[in-house]
Amino acid sequence: MWIVNNRKAFYGISILLVAVSVAALAAWGVKPGIDFTGGTLVEVSYPGQRPDQSAVAAGLSAIDPAVSIRPSGSDGYFVRMKAVDQAGKAAVMSALSENGAASTTVKSFDSIGPVLGAEALRKAYVSILLVILGIVFYITLAFRKVSEPVSSWKYGMVAVIALAHDVIIPLGAFSILGHYLGYEVDTLFVTALLVILGFSVHNTIVVFDRVRENLRTSGGKEAFASVVGKSVSQTFTRSMNTSATVLIALIVLFILGSSTTAHFTLALIIGIVAGTYSSVFIGSPLLVTIESRQSKAKRR
Repeated sequence: MWIVNNRKAFYGISILLVAVSVAALAAWGVKPGIDFTGGTLVEVSYPGQRPDQSAVAAGLSAIDPAVSIRPSGSDGYFVRMKAVDQAGKAAVMSALSENGAASTTVKSFDSIGPVLGAEALRKAYVSILLVILGIVFYITLAFRKVSEPVSSWKYGMVAVIALAHDVIIPLGAFSILGHYLGYEVDTLFVTALLVILGFSVHNTIVVFDRVRENLRTSGGKEAFASVVGKSVSQTFTRSMNTSATVLIALIVLFILGSSTTAHFTLALIIGIVAGTYSSVFIGSPLLVTIESRQSKAKRR
């Protein structure tokens, strides 16, 4: 019951995090990767001594004055620049190797045109929207026999609020990281968001299902807040243990995994923490808030 009784404090934490995220998105937005804008992304390592970053930048700026270069580990660089053709690729590799003076190993060389990038961005928006609509429809259908004291469609509405919370916070985090550290969002980031949505709604449904069962067994003799509090308590350990095991694997992957999946893994870590929080501390307590306001409205 302590979660339900202290729900306003938990709402406050979420409102603060969402407000910071929205402010960051409004101020800086997110930095789209070449998957969405088109361009060339190169990851190269140097088996010998890595050249000075300024020297590499000087060579590449002749090809693209807006080129972006950042270190990759201790022996390589990530390069982001405009799309290049085969002749441009040869020029890029020549600049990266300082005209053959430095030995290089190309880990990846990806080039995407702006048309494909725009199509990828459109599909990303559509996929997220379809997933959210599908989740809402499923929850409304699954809880269609629950009518008192909170209607089934309101369970879906609460799920939408929780899912919005779980998407906005990772977006806000990557907006801040993009502004200060150059983090980009790409199709892997969209994939992470879809995984987060699925994981979050799984936890939310577990709690909602327990609420439904406890409502049925109580037969209306127990206060709704008490039913929800008991339901959250019954599922709390399961939700925490499930999230903890996933987070342990993700943290290990983030620390020891490849640099190409680091941002994807970080997005999952942030989103799963936010999703677990919303499922336990926001979703079900919101049902209590809705029921409480309904009761006050009826008394008036």
